Amino acid sequence: MHRHGYKGRKFGRERDQRRALVKGLATSLVEHGKIETTHPKAKELVRYIEKLITKAKRGDLANRRMVIAGLSTQSAAFKLVDEIAPQLKGRTSGHVRVVRTRVRKGDGTQMATISFVDELKPAGKETK
Repeated sequence: MHRHGYKGRKFGRERDQRRALVKGLATSLVEHGKIETTHPKAKELVRYIEKLITKAKRGDLANRRMVIAGLSTQSAAFKLVDEIAPQLKGRTSGHVRVVRTRVRKGDGTQMATISFVDELKPAGKETK
């Protein structure tokens, strides 16, 4: 069977499970700033999160709703749009980085860390 025109990885899961997996990984990345997962999952997450960050940088109502739909929790979506996206305005693409870390002992799978390229500053409380 040919591979032409088939984008994305299947991960041995059905479509709804794959979507939930990538959505959960994206939510964890936004909440924690850095996560460790398998290398193929990290590479697939890059495709997904880059599009969400681009929508979050626009920040209008329609794109904000798309970001909310693309992440598991509303608080993560608000954090991406209000805190993370303004700090990434200087870049047009390449917002996240994937670095291979170790080989998992149990099954020999290559692990990778995915994080934002720019150092994100935590939103501090403003004093008046």
